[in-house]
Amino acid sequence: MAPWGERLAGVRGVLLDISGVLYDSGAGGGTAIAGSVEAVARLKGSRLKVRFCTNESQKSRAELVGQLRRLGFDISEGEVTAPAPAACQILKERGLRPYLLIHDGVRSEFDQIDTSNPNCVVIADAGESFSYQNMNNAFQVLMELENPVLISLGKGRYYKETSGLMLDVGPYMKALEYACGIKAEVVGKPSPEFFKSALQAIGVEAHQAVMIGDDIVGDVGGAQRCGMRALQVRTGKFRYLSDSCSPGSVASPDAEELTGANMHVLFY
Repeated sequence: MAPWGERLAGVRGVLLDISGVLYDSGAGGGTAIAGSVEAVARLKGSRLKVRFCTNESQKSRAELVGQLRRLGFDISEGEVTAPAPAACQILKERGLRPYLLIHDGVRSEFDQIDTSNPNCVVIADAGESFSYQNMNNAFQVLMELENPVLISLGKGRYYKETSGLMLDVGPYMKALEYACGIKAEVVGKPSPEFFKSALQAIGVEAHQAVMIGDDIVGDVGGAQRCGMRALQVRTGKFRYLSDSCSPGSVASPDAEELTGANMHVLFY
């Protein structure tokens, strides 16, 4: 296996996932993954351009950044590409008024959006708000529209908190797709547009960038389809039997060389 310097030759920018890579969310603000604070500092002190690329949809960017800073990370709101602001831009451009099936923690991102007389549904990781009543309300809005629009902030299957694995927005999105006979528009990873916006923010081309994440579909697969290289960390939601056996995966050395932490990765 070639050393890191050779394998990452030509890389000018790094996109970093947050949940499962930098920290595990949970009670009390979550916990930083061992070595991740130092890894971010090392990356930001290098020649590489760094962008944080997350599907977090239970917190506003301001809340997420505040939480990470309290854990010791050097990060600012302007360095984070997240799905809620991107969705708001789409809503404004297309004159859409959403029924919001979202977590209260991210609702502030939609303060400037007209939600009267909804003509679409925006779904995110709503947590406890994924009640039957709320899901049925979203279903009814979509079924009453001639051209139903369902916008999903990411489509992850699950993620890891300090208390264990948690269902993400994907299963609920799929339920509405099935019930309504429609296809959701995904804003967030693995959407190519989402990755492109993150790359544009740091001014690098896809072939000059590497994505580091714990999700083989949203992070690794999405990045590859955009022409990037990708690293999958063996922290967060990583599951050895389901992820490491994916077609084309190649085991790589300990990620200690990159992060200063004893995390393992796969290089694709």
